Amino acid sequence: MTLSDIVIVLVRPEESGNVGAVCRSMKNSGLSRLRLVNPAELHEGTIRARAVHAEDVWLCAERFASLEEAVADCSLIIGTTRRRGHKRKSVTMPPDKAALFLKNREGNAAILFGNERTGLEDGELDMCSLASHIPVSDAFPSLNLSHAVQIYGYELFRTLSDVRFVAGQWSPMSKGQIDILVRSVTNSLESVGFYKQRGRDYQERFFRDLFSRAGLSEQEGGYMADIFAKAARLAMKSHTDDG
Repeated sequence: MTLSDIVIVLVRPEESGNVGAVCRSMKNSGLSRLRLVNPAELHEGTIRARAVHAEDVWLCAERFASLEEAVADCSLIIGTTRRRGHKRKSVTMPPDKAALFLKNREGNAAILFGNERTGLEDGELDMCSLASHIPVSDAFPSLNLSHAVQIYGYELFRTLSDVRFVAGQWSPMSKGQIDILVRSVTNSLESVGFYKQRGRDYQERFFRDLFSRAGLSEQEGGYMADIFAKAARLAMKSHTDDG
């Protein structure tokens, strides 16, 4: 499944500002298919103002009189809810697990968001294949509609998008890279006579564990190796000059 297979469905939305903000949240995450089910009377100007540069999502949005029509072409329907009950889904999954669940599926998938005040009704949730919730504090569990869409959009983008690396993004060294760094550091130390006594094996384990816990990036690891190498060269030069 790809991002283009995901349909965001707003069921009975009331606030124009929220709808515009949802458009912006969707575009941030590479989502473009918005459907509205029985919306209240919405103000076009407010929606466009809140959508900012995501007006195209709003202009392509589809309206439906019933939820049945809105999800008729979807093979999987996920209803978002924070409530449990006898007539509601007893098991739900958080957004990241929902995104992983969708990854290897085929067809269209609809993610439903209920009315800003009341959420999805029991009958609407009953139409869903499964339920999903956003873990939040019990002290204040209510989320703004566009914020909820943004959280799901972020997880979907991370899981279903081809974008895996951004220039400058931190990425820790692999075990193989750390092993090379450890050998470089201990070679530098050995070149200045640091291991006249036994102990290199112990120090290699020490450096390997230390560098792993530190989570060094490849660039930082290279800088670390250069520091030890330069220190070794200076020590050897000083020894030569003294001799």
